[in-house]
Amino acid sequence: MEGILYALVPMFAWGLIGFTSNKIGGTANQQTLGLTLGALFFAFVSWVIVQPEMSMTLWIVGIIGGLLWSVGQNGQFHAMKYMGVSVAQPLSSGSQLVLGSLIGALAFQEWTKPIQFILGIFALIILLIGFFFSSRRDTANDTTSLENRDFPKGFRALTYSTLGYVSYAVLFNNIMKFEALSVLLPMAIGMVLGALLFMRCNLSYEPIIFKNAVVGLLWGTGNIFMLLAAAEAGLAIAFSFSQLGAVISIVAGILFLGEKKTKKELQWITIGTILFVLGAILLGIVKSY
Repeated sequence: MEGILYALVPMFAWGLIGFTSNKIGGTANQQTLGLTLGALFFAFVSWVIVQPEMSMTLWIVGIIGGLLWSVGQNGQFHAMKYMGVSVAQPLSSGSQLVLGSLIGALAFQEWTKPIQFILGIFALIILLIGFFFSSRRDTANDTTSLENRDFPKGFRALTYSTLGYVSYAVLFNNIMKFEALSVLLPMAIGMVLGALLFMRCNLSYEPIIFKNAVVGLLWGTGNIFMLLAAAEAGLAIAFSFSQLGAVISIVAGILFLGEKKTKKELQWITIGTILFVLGAILLGIVKSY
């Protein structure tokens, strides 16, 4: 039970990242930089407290991983601007699950048992159907839900976001494996460097950037409790619960960010969310075999 309670923290912390950033405001690039500055502060404090052993390999790989992560987060922030938090977040999380699972199964032989392939393929199909319903639009009955929305640009942003996130995950989970608290500081430095590249190294920081630093604290808190949850309840439970943060983003986007939905769109989003939750849980079960 304690492990499940730990797992709820990253679900809420990471699920609130998109909502909090969009509530604070700023451009996608400003949001990315603010988040990474907050993450760097969190990582530095953690490093001072824990004082883990650091190798040159860890520093290099950690910084590269942080750069890849910044690509993923920047694309996700852009997608939220174009599509809304309630649409972009579940599509982002789901696409990471699908692509990451396929790479793990096909390239790194993470699925070796017949039951893993059966459940895994079924989970991916459920996720794909969930994608369809989550992004479906009711254009015939109500145009107000489409105000300031640009879905083609949103899908392009999600494409490079997913590639960045999955590359980062593959690097740390399949190619190189480090203790999360050890790699946190190098990764945070890479995240800031990536964010500065998106800002074209413009060092004239606006107040909105520092306000977004609180989002980095959410990111760091989620990381710490993800470790605790994995230690207490196993990686499968921690993984599944963390991905359900997309549900928090959907609810927050609609209720608190004023993202307008027609009655049909709300029904479709509900169906997509249920399918997404089922798919994420099934993939967690696959990882537990």
